Amino acid sequence: MVLVIGRKQTGWLVRLITGCLVALLLTAGVRWQATLAALGSFVVCSETPQAADLILVLGGDFYGPRILTAAELALQGYAPRVLISGPPYRGQPAEQARPEGEFAIAFLARQGYRTDSIESFGHTARSTIEEALALRPELARRGVKRVLLVTSAHHSRRALIVFQMLCSGVHFVSVPAPDPFYHADQWWRDESSRRLFVSEWSKIAASIFVAPIQRFRQN
Repeated sequence: MVLVIGRKQTGWLVRLITGCLVALLLTAGVRWQATLAALGSFVVCSETPQAADLILVLGGDFYGPRILTAAELALQGYAPRVLISGPPYRGQPAEQARPEGEFAIAFLARQGYRTDSIESFGHTARSTIEEALALRPELARRGVKRVLLVTSAHHSRRALIVFQMLCSGVHFVSVPAPDPFYHADQWWRDESSRRLFVSEWSKIAASIFVAPIQRFRQN
C-alpha cells in the first residue's frame, strides 16, 4: 500500500513542524535569558535593613548613591553611627591627602543631613579584601555586633562574602545602594553591565580562595 500525501496535507505538516520548532526556540530563548538574569542577579545581595550598631559605607563613592543611602538609613534610625571607609582623595597632593570620607561628610552637610553621628575612616587599601582587613580591628575596637554594609549593588555580594570571611564575630547585613551602571536582569545588553558582570564573578571566585589565606596570615 502506498500512502500518498497531498499538497494541502504536506503544507499543514510543514506548518505544524515549523510552529513546534519556533515554540521550542522561544522556550529555549526564555530559559536562556532567565539563566543569564539569575547569574546577573546573584552578584547583587539586597537584604532587609534592620536595627544595627553601625552603618558601614565602603570606599569608592563619596558623593553618590552609597553615601546618600547610608545617610537615609541613619535618618530612619537603623543605627546610631555611620562610618565612611575610604582611601585618600586622589585629587590632592600626597602630603595633604585627606580621606574620601571627610569629603563625603562635607557633601552630606551641604545636602542638609546632620553629620554629628557620621565619621570617616581613612586607609590605603586598594581592594575589598585589604579594606576588610583594615576595618577589622576598628570594628573590634568599637565592639559592634551587627553592621549594615552599604556599597554599590554590583559590589554587594562580593563585599558581603569578604567581610563575613575576614571579620568574624560581626553579623553583616547587605543594604546596597542604587547602581545606575549595572542592570542585573539584562546585563548582557549594555557594555557597562557586561564589564561589571565579568569583573564581579571573577573577583568573587578569587575572593573565596584569597580571603581565607589572608585571614590565616593576619592571625
